[in-house]
Amino acid sequence: MSRYNISVLAGDGIGPEVTEEALKVLRAVQRNYGSFDLDFEQNGASSGQFLQMGKAMTEEQFGQAKAADAMLMGAIGLFEARHPDGREVNGDVIFRLRFDLDLYAGVRPVKLYEGVPGPLREQEKGIDYVVVRENIEGLYASRTGGCNVRDEIATDTIIITRTGTQKIVDYAFRLAAKRKGRAADGKSMVTCVDKANVLSSYAYFRKIYDEVAANYPDIAKDYAYVDAMAFYQVIQPAQYDVLVAENMFADILSDLSSATIGGLGLAPSGDIGDRHAMFQPSHGSAPGIAGKQIANPIATILSGGMMLDWLGEQHQDNALIQAGKDIEAAVAAVLKEGTIRTGDIGGKSSTSEVGDAVVQALTKQHEGAEAWSSSKE
Repeated sequence: MSRYNISVLAGDGIGPEVTEEALKVLRAVQRNYGSFDLDFEQNGASSGQFLQMGKAMTEEQFGQAKAADAMLMGAIGLFEARHPDGREVNGDVIFRLRFDLDLYAGVRPVKLYEGVPGPLREQEKGIDYVVVRENIEGLYASRTGGCNVRDEIATDTIIITRTGTQKIVDYAFRLAAKRKGRAADGKSMVTCVDKANVLSSYAYFRKIYDEVAANYPDIAKDYAYVDAMAFYQVIQPAQYDVLVAENMFADILSDLSSATIGGLGLAPSGDIGDRHAMFQPSHGSAPGIAGKQIANPIATILSGGMMLDWLGEQHQDNALIQAGKDIEAAVAAVLKEGTIRTGDIGGKSSTSEVGDAVVQALTKQHEGAEAWSSSKE
């Protein structure tokens, strides 16, 4: 039996609640398959820990996360946990893991599931694309390196390198090659989102995009300025397959995209490198509703499914890949059925009730698959 060690960073606020439901679902698929073992190891890195001991992540905790086969995060951050300059300390965990483990690809699937209420629920062609974010360069690379001069002038520098841009653009094209294309017509396409008409850094990003795109003649090239893309994501989301952009631009666009599919509670994400990866919901820790059992765990559950898919590809484990697909299918079934849902998408169910419903859907799928297999013997 294959064994995989998972570092679990439940974090702050609603993080532990939504993480528990994701673990519940992951344990369920583990039981269904019986061919892999997920060993979950808790990691206490958090803003709450910073308030208690002055450090959000210890070296031991970083080492544990680094040694794991993958990381699953709930949500990290508390408003009152800040450095003297005003920066939130959650970056001491999230940015350190991204930068030090070279998690260069921020992957944000954007999918509107049937039965989910939302502003674009009447989209005829549906919404199903991915925002690929360069995770360790761009404007956010200036974190802690900016300058505040005499409380009169503050500057941060955007960093765009050839190596970093090549890696993220290549990742975007490889992802497009595995997908079914855009919702409108199945066309495979990677859209470069930038501000190349104004800033030389973004013009350089686009230049490298063109160089990498030449290696993928079967995938269409496309371009959009970031301000126009904010409009297109609302007006014509079915026209997109994969978007690739600099760190800050993609951060903003991915949150905008979540509003079009029902909210951040339905938006999973992965921070992916060549050797390490971390998976987490796109939403924050929402401490104001912590402990009330009203947070939507779907984004974290879907992030767990993404984790299995990545692990499966890394280790050529088809059972893990299929288990990841099973989790998404179970989530889709629960959302389509519509009786179990949290308040953010029009329901009255608790966080744990949603997790239970996904487990039940997984059980039903598994029993159906076994019955079909028996009938073929």
